[in-house]
Amino acid sequence: MTPEKIADFKKKLEEEKKVVEGQLGSMGAKDGAGEWTAGPGAIDEGATEPDELADRMEQQEENADEIAALAPRLKDINDALEKIEEGIYGACEVSGEPIEEERLEANPAARTCTKHL
Repeated sequence: MTPEKIADFKKKLEEEKKVVEGQLGSMGAKDGAGEWTAGPGAIDEGATEPDELADRMEQQEENADEIAALAPRLKDINDALEKIEEGIYGACEVSGEPIEEERLEANPAARTCTKHL
C-alpha cells in the first residue's frame, strides 16, 4: 500500500473518530477509568414527576445501548490510527496478510482480511 493511500485512510479514520467521539459525548461521558458511561447525569436530577423520571431512565438505557455499540468502534479506530503510526496498518490480525484495499475503503478500521471475518 502506498504512503498516499495510507494517508487517505488516516484522514478518513481521524474524521470518523471526531464523529464517533461527538456521538458518544452527546450521550454520556468518560468515567474515571476512561470508559464511556451513559448520561444525562443523575437520573433524578430535575425530575419532579414520575413520568419525567421514567423518561430520563428510558433515555439513559437507550444511551447505554448506543454507547455499548459505539465505544468498540472508537477503540477500533484508535487501534487503526496507532497501527498507522507503528507502520503496521493494513495487516490482517489473524494471518498477517494484507487486508484487501476494497475492505479498507469500506471500513478503514478493519482488523482482518475478508477471509478471516
